[in-house]
Amino acid sequence: MGATATLSTSDLSVAPGGDVTCQVMVRNAGELVDQFTIDVVGDAAPWSQAEPGVVNLNPGESAPVLIRFAPPRDPGVYAGSVPFGVRVISREDPHGSVVEEGVVVVGAFTGIAAELVPAKAEGARRAKYEVAVDNVGNAPAVLRLRPIDPEDELEFRLDRSEIALPPGTTAFVRLRAKPRKTFLRGEPQRHPFQVEVVPEQGDPLIAQGTMVQRQLLPKWLLPALIALLLLAAALVALWLTVLKPAVKSAAREAMQQESAEIKQKSEEAASAAGAAKEESKQAAANAGQALGALGLKPGDTNTTPTLPKPAEKGEPVTFRIDITSPIVANAGAFTEVTFTPPDVKKTLYIKDIFFENAKSDLGTAQLVRDAGGTRTVIRVIGLGNFRDRDEHFQEPLRFQPGEKIVFRVSCQNPQPKGACTPSVVLNGRAE
Repeated sequence: MGATATLSTSDLSVAPGGDVTCQVMVRNAGELVDQFTIDVVGDAAPWSQAEPGVVNLNPGESAPVLIRFAPPRDPGVYAGSVPFGVRVISREDPHGSVVEEGVVVVGAFTGIAAELVPAKAEGARRAKYEVAVDNVGNAPAVLRLRPIDPEDELEFRLDRSEIALPPGTTAFVRLRAKPRKTFLRGEPQRHPFQVEVVPEQGDPLIAQGTMVQRQLLPKWLLPALIALLLLAAALVALWLTVLKPAVKSAAREAMQQESAEIKQKSEEAASAAGAAKEESKQAAANAGQALGALGLKPGDTNTTPTLPKPAEKGEPVTFRIDITSPIVANAGAFTEVTFTPPDVKKTLYIKDIFFENAKSDLGTAQLVRDAGGTRTVIRVIGLGNFRDRDEHFQEPLRFQPGEKIVFRVSCQNPQPKGACTPSVVLNGRAE
């Protein structure tokens, strides 16, 4: 056996920032001169020291060694019982080394720090802060937070009013300050206030803060309104001085020009009326001559000449063209039906055209003349403008022998309505 060690006491107490000592008696239990190294192991090792750290002993000889414990005042050194061991290592007989155990009780100290972040905040209706609380002591701390407004001008809302902080930690508590009264315009108003942080033991801490209350109306609003008023005044002045006279002058000139045109047309109408009067007199004279040629006298009402009624020539014809046109996206795409007159050696004289659109289809219909491949559009009509449409001609449409009649439709119905189904009926005579 290389060594023995005996502690003078195994229970010690020390306050952070102070120190405490005990003694260990080291004895050479071997048969050789030996050197012994003494140190402290365990959680207390960083702040413990053996004095001296090395002793040389003859066989059977003993020597005292002082063990000093000096925990710093730091949150990393927790309050409470800290086990330790004093280790004695033999150089000649390492397996004969020994460890004596004990406990040192570290006292508690309180350290709290608090501040508002930011210390000053601005707002028209409210301002937001965070209360930062640090536990710089070596024991857990339970704290209560209480906002204080000496002037009673602010209302406060805390996320939480009580917190528990382990040693060496920080907590952030959100705080909102709201003025009891607001104002539309004016200089900013300062509202100082405090947040009291009260520990379970010890004096409370005070964190100072300020809310700078601004006006509700934005600062740019009044200059913008003034600028708008000046612009409106400038526009009114421009209207009164430049635009309104120019408009009146243009209106006056237009009225004068219109009056001149009306006067000219009146003169032309009077001249035409005079000419018509002269023509009427001439027509009356000619009528008298015509009556004389018939053996009648002007003013004679007993005898009325019978004029022969011209007889219509040719064979009456009527034919109908029906068409079904699918819906197309391109308004220039047409579906067409070609009609060839049954008697290709006769000329058709069409006096009446009847268009029928019973479904009120939408699109465009065309009636086309096809003369040996040369096409001429006779009529173009919008389907949406009619359901039944009649057209009569004083001078009939003439289709020479061999010419064809083409009925074309471009259907623009909406999809649910389906295809277009208009028709056309042509009435006349064939000679």
